[in-house]
Amino acid sequence: MQRESFGSRLGFLLVSAGCAIGIGNVWRFPYITGKNGGGYFVLFYLVCLLLLGVPVMTMELAVGRGGRKSAVLAYKNLEKPGSKWHIHGWFCLAGCYLLMMYYTTVTGWMVNYFGKFLTGGFHAGMTGDEISGMFGTMLGSPGSMAIFTELVVVTGLIVCSFGLQKGLERVTKVMMICLLALIVVLAVHSLTLSGAAEGMKFYLLPSVDTIREHGLGSLITDAMNQAFFTLSLGIGAMEIFGSYMSDEQTLPGEAVRICILDTFVALMAGAIIFPACFTFGVAPGEGPALIFQTLPPLFVNMSGGRFWGTLFFLFMVFASFSTVLAVFENILAVCMDTFGISRKKAVLINGVLLALLSLPCVFGYNIWSDFHPILGKDVLDSEDFLVSNLLLPIGSLVYLLFCVSKWGWGFDKYVAEANKGKGLKFAKWLKPYFQFILPALIVVIFLQGLL
Repeated sequence: MQRESFGSRLGFLLVSAGCAIGIGNVWRFPYITGKNGGGYFVLFYLVCLLLLGVPVMTMELAVGRGGRKSAVLAYKNLEKPGSKWHIHGWFCLAGCYLLMMYYTTVTGWMVNYFGKFLTGGFHAGMTGDEISGMFGTMLGSPGSMAIFTELVVVTGLIVCSFGLQKGLERVTKVMMICLLALIVVLAVHSLTLSGAAEGMKFYLLPSVDTIREHGLGSLITDAMNQAFFTLSLGIGAMEIFGSYMSDEQTLPGEAVRICILDTFVALMAGAIIFPACFTFGVAPGEGPALIFQTLPPLFVNMSGGRFWGTLFFLFMVFASFSTVLAVFENILAVCMDTFGISRKKAVLINGVLLALLSLPCVFGYNIWSDFHPILGKDVLDSEDFLVSNLLLPIGSLVYLLFCVSKWGWGFDKYVAEANKGKGLKFAKWLKPYFQFILPALIVVIFLQGLL
């Protein structure tokens, strides 16, 4: 059976960027930036993205394009006889399942809030306590939360059931174009607010005071961490799109373009949020509650707030759902490639699996609220810890070592694959950086995550 491929290069770029663009950009980036005082943190983040994110992304894409299969079989096609690198492919599949066990729930929250703003559930005259209390009410309602979560699962699998071009590529292209348009409109609106100048100064103007307050080491490690996790590298989510690519473009060039789209969305999310925070007197480093408890009161109190709140959460739905679709495609591709089953059968089996696997996260805030499986963390934070702190950094290190070590695919073969086609190419003199410095940086991120 001929392997599916993208209908266009734009389709590949938007789907791959959609995989990278998610709650890490539009939820985590603004509050981590706010916590670190803006300015220098944003600068360090951009540098880390270039030095760390781009090379590791090319490695996932290279394994996919070179092996022409999903993770397990791609490793098998490229590894030396008797090697066991392909075992990591199974961990990639486990990581994708684990990520979707809570990502579908958070996407359900976005859909819920979009619906509330659209239908007037949030309206002028509500007190701050009433608005923030709605988040707690949502978490405490297992039935309602389960409905939104399963809606995300079912919708995602229906889209993927139509195939790569007719399902994933067609829908993601529309969503991503709408997402990019929405974020520009929202950012322009935020820049008209009275506190916009002060907010953008905090956000983008480097100040030595932030280094004194937070410490240079802390700023750099947080920037490395965010640059690394925003791209969701290490669990094969990008690798699958490499397997669908043509040989016409080099991988460094495509990785840079994906990172530019990903970074554009993250930076624009900050341009939406920081002017609003400084206009309405909200601390910019509010933490994970920023999106669901801090921002809704701002929208309710601003002129035309219901309209802007609806647009913002529609944008959030697109950002998170694009990642859901991309990871679902990866899961389906592994099942189809490895077990030789049809796409329809893979969708039915995974529909049941993902519907059931999503429930522990839903119940973790209500009927299982006393269940704290890892380090006293609730279910969602425990699942996120396993993915973000273990599977992503370890998985990226495995991809890296496979591509640059003589025991794996080997640096020369990896660079030949990465540089195939037209566009930006890696130079051979980068070999020491790839073999020694990059692994050390990933180990630092891994240890930081554990500590």
